[in-house]
Amino acid sequence: MQDNKIILGSEEWCSFPELGIPAIKARVDSGAKTSALHAINIAPFQKDGINWVKFDINPIQNNLKTVIHCEALLVDKRIVKSSSGFREQRYVIQTNLKIGNEIWAIEMTLTNRDSMGFRMLLGREAMSGRILVDPEKKYLLEQPTLETLKLLYVNANEAKSGLRIGLLASNPSLYSNKRIIEAGEMRGHQMEFLSIKECYMKLDADTPEIHYRGGRILDKFDAIIPRIRPSITFYGCALTRQFEALKVYCLNSAAAITQSRDKLYSLQLLLNHGVDIPTTGFANSPLDTDDLIKMVGGSPLIVKLLEGTQGKGVVLAETKKAAESVINAFKSLNVNILVQEFIKEANGKDLRLFVIDGKVVATIQREALPGEFRANIHLGGTASVIKPTAEEKKIAIKAAKAMDLKVAGVDIIRSSKGPLLLEVNSSPGLEGIEGATNKDIAGEMIKAIEKNFKWS
Repeated sequence: MQDNKIILGSEEWCSFPELGIPAIKARVDSGAKTSALHAINIAPFQKDGINWVKFDINPIQNNLKTVIHCEALLVDKRIVKSSSGFREQRYVIQTNLKIGNEIWAIEMTLTNRDSMGFRMLLGREAMSGRILVDPEKKYLLEQPTLETLKLLYVNANEAKSGLRIGLLASNPSLYSNKRIIEAGEMRGHQMEFLSIKECYMKLDADTPEIHYRGGRILDKFDAIIPRIRPSITFYGCALTRQFEALKVYCLNSAAAITQSRDKLYSLQLLLNHGVDIPTTGFANSPLDTDDLIKMVGGSPLIVKLLEGTQGKGVVLAETKKAAESVINAFKSLNVNILVQEFIKEANGKDLRLFVIDGKVVATIQREALPGEFRANIHLGGTASVIKPTAEEKKIAIKAAKAMDLKVAGVDIIRSSKGPLLLEVNSSPGLEGIEGATNKDIAGEMIKAIEKNFKWS
């Protein structure tokens, strides 16, 4: 003690009596403002009208068998920037910290620190006015032996016997991604969000690897759920292929995702499997514009960018002159386009059928805003529950099978010629369809993985 302050080294052991954590090794870091505690399976809840959060912790580094189930008062949610520059929103808790014989309340953020050297980081806010740091020393107060740790954690719960599932995506805050994590945890699995941009690969004939930020090797997963944004299809599919090479089960394969993102190739595949689509044309020369328009039945017609998603890059040309202008404008930009007949009788409506493991698990009808020609929930359209016909279900299942997708959002339009397939989406959103149908679509995705492993 000096001036009634505790002197700590750069590494120390501490405990959290209220959380039931009798010993945990901490990195003492006065360069970090906020303290952070390793946590997985984080889930907020309410107790007597007050916000709390529950989470699990593996308090001993490199030991996934010992797990403590914790609950703490939730005091805040903050955006935190890590030392590697990665930003994430974290829950903040308040609990008592014990170091040596001293106990005081501190705030900590909860985050997965598997890739870090310490399960706990003690920041300067928690140390202010109480602690002095001697960075050249370690364990100035105490250092429990391995035998002591075993005795302290002899009654710790064993880790759950579920699967270890990674969600490979870009934004952990998206509704769909949060629901998938939640659904997996509810069914007893260890879920982890993996940011695509934080992964990198080692290509090697003998020991291929995928590394995550901080150098952690991703080698313990049973399954991966790829949710790849169109803008990073190439790299996301490369990562998915690498997981496949490591014999990790991927709910949608890289090959299936790649071909579903190529609108022209996917339409050719669908036609080869006997799936009807609106008459469609494709060309790469402005000289063909006139015949291209005639090919799809003349105006009005739809012009689509091959790379467009969620209603972007889709234009309705109501006259022949407008169609020529749009087609030539797109071609002058050297982009690939499709032209497609306009199904007027659909009246701005289409169906989204959600297919999982060869079954239609939910269906909604999407309706465009007044004045819009294409239904799109992302652009303000509405969704309602509808019962698909047997033929529409058959088309959706056949389309998913043609694309070799275990999970697919299949868009169908009702025409005077019968149902026609518009598009197959390999990373369909869950918010609109779960909100309209009140069905646990995320849970059905997890069940598809369980079926592959014959897990119950």
